[in-house]
Amino acid sequence: MNAYRLRQKLWLAISYILLILIAIVTIYPALWIVFSSFREGSSLFSETLLPQKWTLEHYRELFTTLSFGTWYINSLKISIITMVLSVIFQLLTGYAFSRFRFKSRKSVMSGLFVIGLFPSFLSLMAVFVILNNMKLLNTHTALIMVSSAGAAVGYLLVKGYFDTIPKSLEEAAIIDGASNWGVFFRILLPLSRPLIVYMAVTSFAGTFSEFIFAQTILRTEDKQTLAVGLYNLVNTQTSTQFTVFAAGSVLVSIPVVLLFIFFQRMLVEGLTAGAEKG
Repeated sequence: MNAYRLRQKLWLAISYILLILIAIVTIYPALWIVFSSFREGSSLFSETLLPQKWTLEHYRELFTTLSFGTWYINSLKISIITMVLSVIFQLLTGYAFSRFRFKSRKSVMSGLFVIGLFPSFLSLMAVFVILNNMKLLNTHTALIMVSSAGAAVGYLLVKGYFDTIPKSLEEAAIIDGASNWGVFFRILLPLSRPLIVYMAVTSFAGTFSEFIFAQTILRTEDKQTLAVGLYNLVNTQTSTQFTVFAAGSVLVSIPVVLLFIFFQRMLVEGLTAGAEKG
């Protein structure tokens, strides 16, 4: 028994050590960015973690000499609209596959699943040509369309969540005269609030930091998003404003961090509920 307890304590100590190492590796780069935003100059490197002289000049420069405010508004607008559309597409797709039986249902599900395995940037050139022919390049509408159009491939989580909701609730509502839309809005959606929050937050965070398609579609500075604008600050061919980039990164992280903190409990519920079986 003593040997067993000794092994348990040993494994527990090893686990704590690993967690501490992971925390250091994860937190240190974030702290470096935060402290760099208050450091004088524009250099990426520094002999010390803490700035030798603190300054808010880089934050002021973001709003005085750069179009940071415009980038922020563009990113928020695109992210919010994309978040709403993505959640709607995923919910409707998951509801259809979970509750309806139709011809080629399994084939469509398998096709969407396989398509979702491929990274989205593989379609970059095709999307560019299509948007160019549609005269939609350098518009926020194009980026919203591209970011939300593929949301349906994430139906699996929604379907798994809806499968755990007892069908007896729907049958009772149908007996009372509810239509399929009534069942969807009055039964499934209220019971799926944690899932909806999870999809909304992850969709917002993903779109807010989108770079590849934003860099390809948006050309002028007044149309750029935060990811594209900040990238140009550290593009070594044109600019090396690393400390200004650090200040921008700190401000960019605020909305996403606040969302994750505020909806933390619902995020955990939404992430795990789809894997549970009722």
